[in-house]
Amino acid sequence: MSTYTAKPSEIDKKWILIDAEGLVVGRVASIIASRLRGKHLPTFTPHMDMGDNIVVINAGKVKFTGRKLDQHKFYWHTGFPGGIKDRTAREILEGRFPERVLENAVRRMMPGGPLTRAQLKNLKVYAAGEHPHEAQQPKKLDVAAMNSKNVRVK
Repeated sequence: MSTYTAKPSEIDKKWILIDAEGLVVGRVASIIASRLRGKHLPTFTPHMDMGDNIVVINAGKVKFTGRKLDQHKFYWHTGFPGGIKDRTAREILEGRFPERVLENAVRRMMPGGPLTRAQLKNLKVYAAGEHPHEAQQPKKLDVAAMNSKNVRVK
């Protein structure tokens, strides 16, 4: 018996809409990363872009568990000596681009490389409730109903 490998003509990409309001960041990011790679499909092929196109709305209203909102720091380096900088998750969510919290969580859950960079282009994240992808008729994925731990009540 030979191993099945999907051909580019057999790949059927769907459009999925996820409302991230009240969802826990890590849990929704792992679901998004799995769907972007196509691991939810029985015909998953690791070297092919089989994942869905995902639109996430209300990304600025995601939740953290515990005290991560104030304790989790995101670091970057300016390139100059002593140029390490940081921001807490709260500062990013209250800042100009709150959707970057979810984008970074998804990006860091995927393997690196050219295929991952191509798959991440299929992810569209919006901080508000509106998105410009109505013409694609995305199907709504109810992440909150998958597991009771996906939603933060407080």
